[in-house]
Amino acid sequence: MFVTVSYDIGDDGRRNKVCNELKNYGERVQYSVFECDLNSAQTKELQGKLGTLINRRQDSIRYYFLCKGCMERVSIQGSRGVSKA
Repeated sequence: MFVTVSYDIGDDGRRNKVCNELKNYGERVQYSVFECDLNSAQTKELQGKLGTLINRRQDSIRYYFLCKGCMERVSIQGSRGVSKA
């Protein structure tokens, strides 16, 4: 399944840990957005790992699940340059 993961994390240390973990699962396409192609077990594993890295009162992580039909409708305008931090 294709998952887009975005995050809003105020603390630099926590944000870097989340980013580094996400690099193990997908491709960074924006500063705080990753695209991942995961199976169900990988999705649960990722959510579990990220859940231990954040402060649930201050941070947020969003998971957008896209079906194959939805992926075929994704449109990208402009450069697909990957943001480096």
